[in-house]
Amino acid sequence: MATIHATYEAGVFRPHSPVNLPDRCEVEFEPKVIRSSGDGSNGSGLEQVYEVLAERYKSGESDVAARHNEHQPGAR
Repeated sequence: MATIHATYEAGVFRPHSPVNLPDRCEVEFEPKVIRSSGDGSNGSGLEQVYEVLAERYKSGESDVAARHNEHQPGAR
C-alpha cells in the first residue's frame, strides 16, 4: 500500500486524498510527523487565509476591502 498523508486533528486522522480501504477496517501504522502546527510555523498559506477570513466573518464587518492594506508588509 502507498503512503497515506493525513492531518491529525481533534483525535482523528484526516487523509488528504481518498484512501482505498473498506469502512471500519482496523489498520496499524506508525505516524511520522512531517510538519506540526505547533512547531512555530503558522501552517500553510491556505490555512492562514482561512484564519483571516474566519476572523473577518466573525467580526461582522462587511467591507473588508476597505482595510486591505492593514495586512500588507510595511503598512501602518
